[in-house]
Amino acid sequence: MGKLKDNLVVKLLLAVIIGIVIGLIVTEPIMRVIVTIKYILGQVIFYCIPLVIIGFIAPSIVKMRSNASKMLGITVVIAYLSSVGAATLSAVTGYGIIPKLSIATSAEGLRKLPEIVFKLDIPPIMSVMTALITAILIGLATAWTNSDLVEKLLDQFQNIMLAIVSRVIIPILPYFIAATFSGLAYEGSITKQLPVFIIVIILVLIGHFIWLTLLYSIGGAISNKNPLEVVKHYGPAYLTAVGTMSSAATLPIALKCAHKSKVLKEDIVDFSIPLCSTIHLCGSVLTEVFFVMTVSKIMYGSLPPVGKMIQFIILLGIFAIGAPGVPGGTVMASLGLITGVLGFNDSAVALVLTIFALQDSFGTACNITGDGAIALMLTGIVEKRKVTRS
Repeated sequence: MGKLKDNLVVKLLLAVIIGIVIGLIVTEPIMRVIVTIKYILGQVIFYCIPLVIIGFIAPSIVKMRSNASKMLGITVVIAYLSSVGAATLSAVTGYGIIPKLSIATSAEGLRKLPEIVFKLDIPPIMSVMTALITAILIGLATAWTNSDLVEKLLDQFQNIMLAIVSRVIIPILPYFIAATFSGLAYEGSITKQLPVFIIVIILVLIGHFIWLTLLYSIGGAISNKNPLEVVKHYGPAYLTAVGTMSSAATLPIALKCAHKSKVLKEDIVDFSIPLCSTIHLCGSVLTEVFFVMTVSKIMYGSLPPVGKMIQFIILLGIFAIGAPGVPGGTVMASLGLITGVLGFNDSAVALVLTIFALQDSFGTACNITGDGAIALMLTGIVEKRKVTRS
């Protein structure tokens, strides 16, 4: 029972339910207080975004450069291309399907939210793009100059930001979500949109299996081996990921599953599966892209422009590599892209966070299962090109 109470999905589900109930019954004065609380919590979350970007992207770049090898470079490239490919598939599908869904814009016949009681502005110390460029330059320069002290400082800063995410952002997230859904229920839009969320989640799950099929087909083509000899062992890892929502918690099971395959090289499994569990997030990015497009249609009445989506996808692949290892880590790391590139407001961000977190376990399961396909690709590359890790 204690574990259930601590589960983020359970907390968010309760937040959504409680928020909707409150929004349907409260009076305008109480809603003013709720809107104010939502505003303040949003300010805290958005203040942390540039710090999260620097805290996770810069150390990731340093570690990859300082541990540079052929196998590492190949694995990172494959993981990035897989994430970007999954996101692109999601975007193309979104442009084709989302306009055909029965989505009513949130501006039609809705009650107006009351003004907030007071404003507590907490502006970020820098913009999202400034934070990204800063993280990339600091990471690269630290690797180029072999600055051990700065590398240790970046590792410590990453631990600090992980603590802030785990102990500040994640705990206040249910309250932010509850306040957001209270506002949506008060306006009257939530009853129109819940069926759409269910449809979208089903579509995303279908997308996961399509992408996994493509990944394993490519792995089979590169290695000239039957991909079913890998994927058939991944059932326990998939179910574990669904149950834990954690790549780290699933890693021992994933290694055990991959080692059962007769077509994977043992040393490739020991190298690639742990690495990919932290940098290969194809299921998560596929999910996020489809969700942000859906939320854009719900909140603004239109899908994001193609140019902005291309920029979002390219950067999202980078952010995914440095995403924190917490439930919803991908979307937390990319909040800056959602606000900076796509221009989402706090209500739109809350919707993305909610529907992402409610199916995050399936995204994690897709990520973990896809790692086996990358191991299959690497096995083929090693056998054909005699590539080594040194």
